[in-house]
Amino acid sequence: MKISLGTPRFDIVAIADTGSDLSWTQCKPCSQCFKQDAPFFDPSKSSTYRKVSCSASQCIDLERTSCSTDHSCQYAVSYGDSSFSDGDLAADTLTLASTTGRPVAFPKTVIGCGTFNGGTFDEKTSGIIGLGGGQVSLISQLRTSVAGKFSYCLLPISQAGNSSKINFGSNAIVSGPGVVSTPLVKKSPDTFYFLTLEAITVGTKRIKFTGSSLGSEEGNIIIDSGTTLTLLPSDFYSEVESAMTSQISAKRIEGPEGLSLCYNANDEFKIPDVTVHFTNADVKLKPLNTFIRVSDTAICFTFNPLDDVAIYGNLSQMDFLIGYDTQKQTVSFKPTDCSKN
Repeated sequence: MKISLGTPRFDIVAIADTGSDLSWTQCKPCSQCFKQDAPFFDPSKSSTYRKVSCSASQCIDLERTSCSTDHSCQYAVSYGDSSFSDGDLAADTLTLASTTGRPVAFPKTVIGCGTFNGGTFDEKTSGIIGLGGGQVSLISQLRTSVAGKFSYCLLPISQAGNSSKINFGSNAIVSGPGVVSTPLVKKSPDTFYFLTLEAITVGTKRIKFTGSSLGSEEGNIIIDSGTTLTLLPSDFYSEVESAMTSQISAKRIEGPEGLSLCYNANDEFKIPDVTVHFTNADVKLKPLNTFIRVSDTAICFTFNPLDDVAIYGNLSQMDFLIGYDTQKQTVSFKPTDCSKN
């Protein structure tokens, strides 16, 4: 996702993440940074950049903050894949492109200026845009301007190198034929967007979801644009996998570490239809959502077991226009060719 920071505007490309709140970018001077193609943001060059004090509510609301000698707020964030960022909590003007052609500026937006960062980031990105539900997330900070609405359309892996689209406000309303909507469930922590998964159908077999560590009833799965695979509790995953293997005639092979079910990519086989049944919303996945080519020889299932956790990851979300309405408390899905959206 492209944004601009500071005055004068400085362009940044960062990963849009619905599973975290703080937006941050790598900053000069950097004590440890991952390699990025674009230059680092230099806060000393921005006339509107201000550090946030330790006593400010934004600092107090954020977990894992500390106070530096100049009484400014230091943040530390980490992610499920062990990526991390530490640095100064600050406020600066954030600018977004607009459908009118005129960029829209949001002064005093709270961001992280990361000076100690690492993890699984590639060179094309310089940080994270936090789209979660917490107080410091971009959605919460822009709430009145965008009416609590945003949508995105994630491009398939085959379109790697192109940028997926994200919309805010009235442009983020997902409507028209094929749209299904499911309630957002308010739970703690407020960062996450909780949905209710009722079942998954593989081909002709419907497997009832009995719940996860998040609960057995409402709000038993998190939808997260920053997690790649769809992760399911081990017992439930086993049932889904056996339904899948019983309907595929090809021979299983050993795939890369971390992927449970793989086949020889050169074998011709039909991938069974997979439908994810959320409350009031049956989301029918395409083969590009359920299997991914990981090498010349291996094609692997994009669902994986993980203890007692349930996360609906971004491979399952590709080629869907997905709209979040935090006022109406709904998430909507519309099958879409995201390269044309």
